[in-house]
Amino acid sequence: MAELESSKKYQAKQEVFFDDGREIELLHFVYGKPNIEEIRGSPEKVLAAIDEYARTQKYLMNVGEDKGRIVTDLIAEVKPQVMVELGGYIGYSCILFGEAVRKAGGKKYFSLERNPEFAAVIASLVDLAGLSDLVKVIVGSSDVAIKRLHANGTVQRIDMMFLDHYKPAYTTDLKLCEELGLVGPGSVLAADNVIAPGNPPYLEYVRSTCEQKRSASKGESVNGVDKRFEDRTSKQYAKREGDAKLDETRVGNPNLIYESKLVKSFEPEGVPDAVEITRCVGEE
Repeated sequence: MAELESSKKYQAKQEVFFDDGREIELLHFVYGKPNIEEIRGSPEKVLAAIDEYARTQKYLMNVGEDKGRIVTDLIAEVKPQVMVELGGYIGYSCILFGEAVRKAGGKKYFSLERNPEFAAVIASLVDLAGLSDLVKVIVGSSDVAIKRLHANGTVQRIDMMFLDHYKPAYTTDLKLCEELGLVGPGSVLAADNVIAPGNPPYLEYVRSTCEQKRSASKGESVNGVDKRFEDRTSKQYAKREGDAKLDETRVGNPNLIYESKLVKSFEPEGVPDAVEITRCVGEE
């Protein structure tokens, strides 16, 4: 696989690479641009301003152009009416994908973000991009937000979901969506960072057969996959808020049939990564 074009590369990732004030600095950078009125109402120009900050000022943990294109092409194909993202950060993905959903005729894009400061940045940039009518930012831990959206009837089915939050929660949150009936036949999942830093438990789950998943729910070993993985983002979250409490007892719906494939690409700073595209094609 060829390298990422040097002109596209973000600043290098340092030991601390988010939640150190750079998210507010980004807002000042974008709103301080002399052509701010030309940027207003244009998702493309807002994204370009965010990319400019990340390339010239400080690294931002965005999905980036290259992996973003994988998902926007998928949105154009799937044409989701309702799309949900887990982990919004500063709004890059929901501006990029929200605009793609709008172009595909979709009705709603929900961005679930645990950090209220990040959620405020998302809302500001979404408003600047002119997407507030389509994009709804939900503040809180992903599992609680998912339950609330289901309980109040706001979301009855997820046509497409983008997973880009606390890596250990990918699998437990997917299982929660299965148990609530939000994810089922026809749903499509796009999971970021499955190589960098990697997410073996999630890949094991979406690539397993129904029989293997049923065996795993009984505590039996499946495929011999090493479930350990290092995630610097998770570690930095843990320093601030403590490890998220995940419900490891979730079974999900092991009868859902998935077809899953890896699409290779790059992190925006040039590190090789991939997006796992998973389609629910039926139920046993």
